[in-house]
Amino acid sequence: MKKHYIFKAMAALAIPAMVLSSCSDSDDPNPDPNPEESTQDGGKFVLATQVTVQGVATNALVPAESVDSGKVSPLNNPYALKNDGATQWIFYKNFCYALTYNQGNAGLTRSYILDADSKLQERDETYAISRFSSYGMYDDYIITMATGNGTTGADAEGHLPMTLNVTYLDVYNEQKSENDTKSGKYSMENFLGNGEYVTLSGAEQSGSKLYCGVIPMGLSQYGYSDKSGPNGTWVLPGNEHLVNTADGGSGGGSYQAGTISATQYPDECWVAIYPNKDFLNPKIAHTNKISYPAGRFRSQYYQTIWAAENGDIYVFSPSYARTQTKDGQKGSLKAGVCRIPAGKDDFDNYYVDLEAQLGKSFMRCWAAGGNYFILQTYDEAYGEGFSGNAHGLAIFDADSQSVKPVTGLPASIQTIGKNVYVKDGYVYATVTKTDSYPIVYRINPKTCVAEAGLTIEANDVTGFGYLTPQK
Repeated sequence: MKKHYIFKAMAALAIPAMVLSSCSDSDDPNPDPNPEESTQDGGKFVLATQVTVQGVATNALVPAESVDSGKVSPLNNPYALKNDGATQWIFYKNFCYALTYNQGNAGLTRSYILDADSKLQERDETYAISRFSSYGMYDDYIITMATGNGTTGADAEGHLPMTLNVTYLDVYNEQKSENDTKSGKYSMENFLGNGEYVTLSGAEQSGSKLYCGVIPMGLSQYGYSDKSGPNGTWVLPGNEHLVNTADGGSGGGSYQAGTISATQYPDECWVAIYPNKDFLNPKIAHTNKISYPAGRFRSQYYQTIWAAENGDIYVFSPSYARTQTKDGQKGSLKAGVCRIPAGKDDFDNYYVDLEAQLGKSFMRCWAAGGNYFILQTYDEAYGEGFSGNAHGLAIFDADSQSVKPVTGLPASIQTIGKNVYVKDGYVYATVTKTDSYPIVYRINPKTCVAEAGLTIEANDVTGFGYLTPQK
C-alpha cells in the first residue's frame, strides 16, 4: 500500500483538542501484545508522531509499553497528547522537551512528563528560544547554542564580531537563562588563531568537562577587515578568489561582500574543552588526521562528538568538506574517528579510517551504549553523482576499531529518525518507509542485525524516548 493512500479514509474525520479521531484497525489504542516485555517502573516509551487529516498535519505524543512489537496510533487514543511539534525532541532526565525555534514569534519550546498515574502531561512553563544550530546537555540543563552577529565591540568600520549565543533550560526548575553576550567574553572571532570565526557543534559532557566540536566558518566582515593577520590579512595566499565581492545567496546560504563563506582549513579538526557549562576559557584539542567534527545537511550541523561508557570522547568526522567545490576549501581527508581519553585535553594516537571500511561516509552518528556507536550512512561515496541521501545505518565498535553495515533494514526507507534510544544492550531507531507506516527497529550492536518492532500508525515519527512517572 502506497503511503499517500494510508490516510485516505480519514478525510471526513474531525480532530478534538485532546483525543484524536481514528481509522486504526486496533481495538486497543495502546496495545501491549507482549506483557512480559512491559516495564516494571510505570515508565513508557513516548513517540512524537505526525498524522495528516483533511490535509492538515497534526502532532501528538503517543505512549507505548514496548517498542519491540505491536502497534500504536495517535488516532482514537485517549492517552495521546496533541502538541505543536518541535524542531528537535529531547528526552532528558525523565523530561521530554519540544525544542523549537522562535523566529518571528513562531513557536514556543514546551516540556512534558509522565504524571504519577503514568499519563502524559504538559508542564506549565514555555520558552521563546532564538535560532540555534546545535544543542547538548550538561548536568541539569539542556543547552542550545548558535553563532550570530554580536551587539557590542564593533570595529572601526562598524562591523560587529560574531558572537556565541547560549540558552540554558533548567529541566527541574523550569527556568530559562542566557549568556551575557554584551560582555564581550563570547566573541567567536579568531577563535583558533587563524582569523576565522567559528560555530560549535554538539555539547557532550564527560566528568565535569564539556566537549564541543569547533567548526571554522570562514571570514566574517569583522575578520576580513582585521589587519593583524600575516601580511595584513587572514586570507591565505592563493585564496583571494574566495572573497565574496558582492552580497548574495538566500536564507542560511546568504553571504555579504567582504567575507569568505567557508573555512580555508578543511583538513583540520578542533575540539573546545570547557571546564564547565559556562563556555569560557576552553582548552583546544587539535588533530590533522580528520576534518571538522560535524555532520551536515544543508545549513544544519549535527553533533559527531560522543562519550563512550568509560568517559573517553570519540570524535567523528564525515569529512563533509570534500563536497566543497572551490580550491582552498575542498577537503581531502577520509571520514574517520579519533579519540580524546577521559579527563584529558588532547587527542591520543587513536585513529580509524571509517570510509575505507564502509566505502562511503555518513551524515550523522550517535552513541549506542558501551563502546558502540551508530552511524547514519550515505547511499553512495563522495564524488560525481553524490546525492546527500542517507538511508543506511552502520555500527562502529571502538574496541575492535571496525565498522559494519546494519542488516535487516527495509529497502523502502524514506527517512531515519533524528535520535536513537539505547536500552538493555540494544539501540532503537525509527524508520519512516515509503510504502507503509513507520516502524521502530531494534538493533543488536554486537551482530549489526536489525529487527522490526513497534509499528506506528502515523505519517512520521519525529522523535522518541523513554519516561518514568514523576512522583
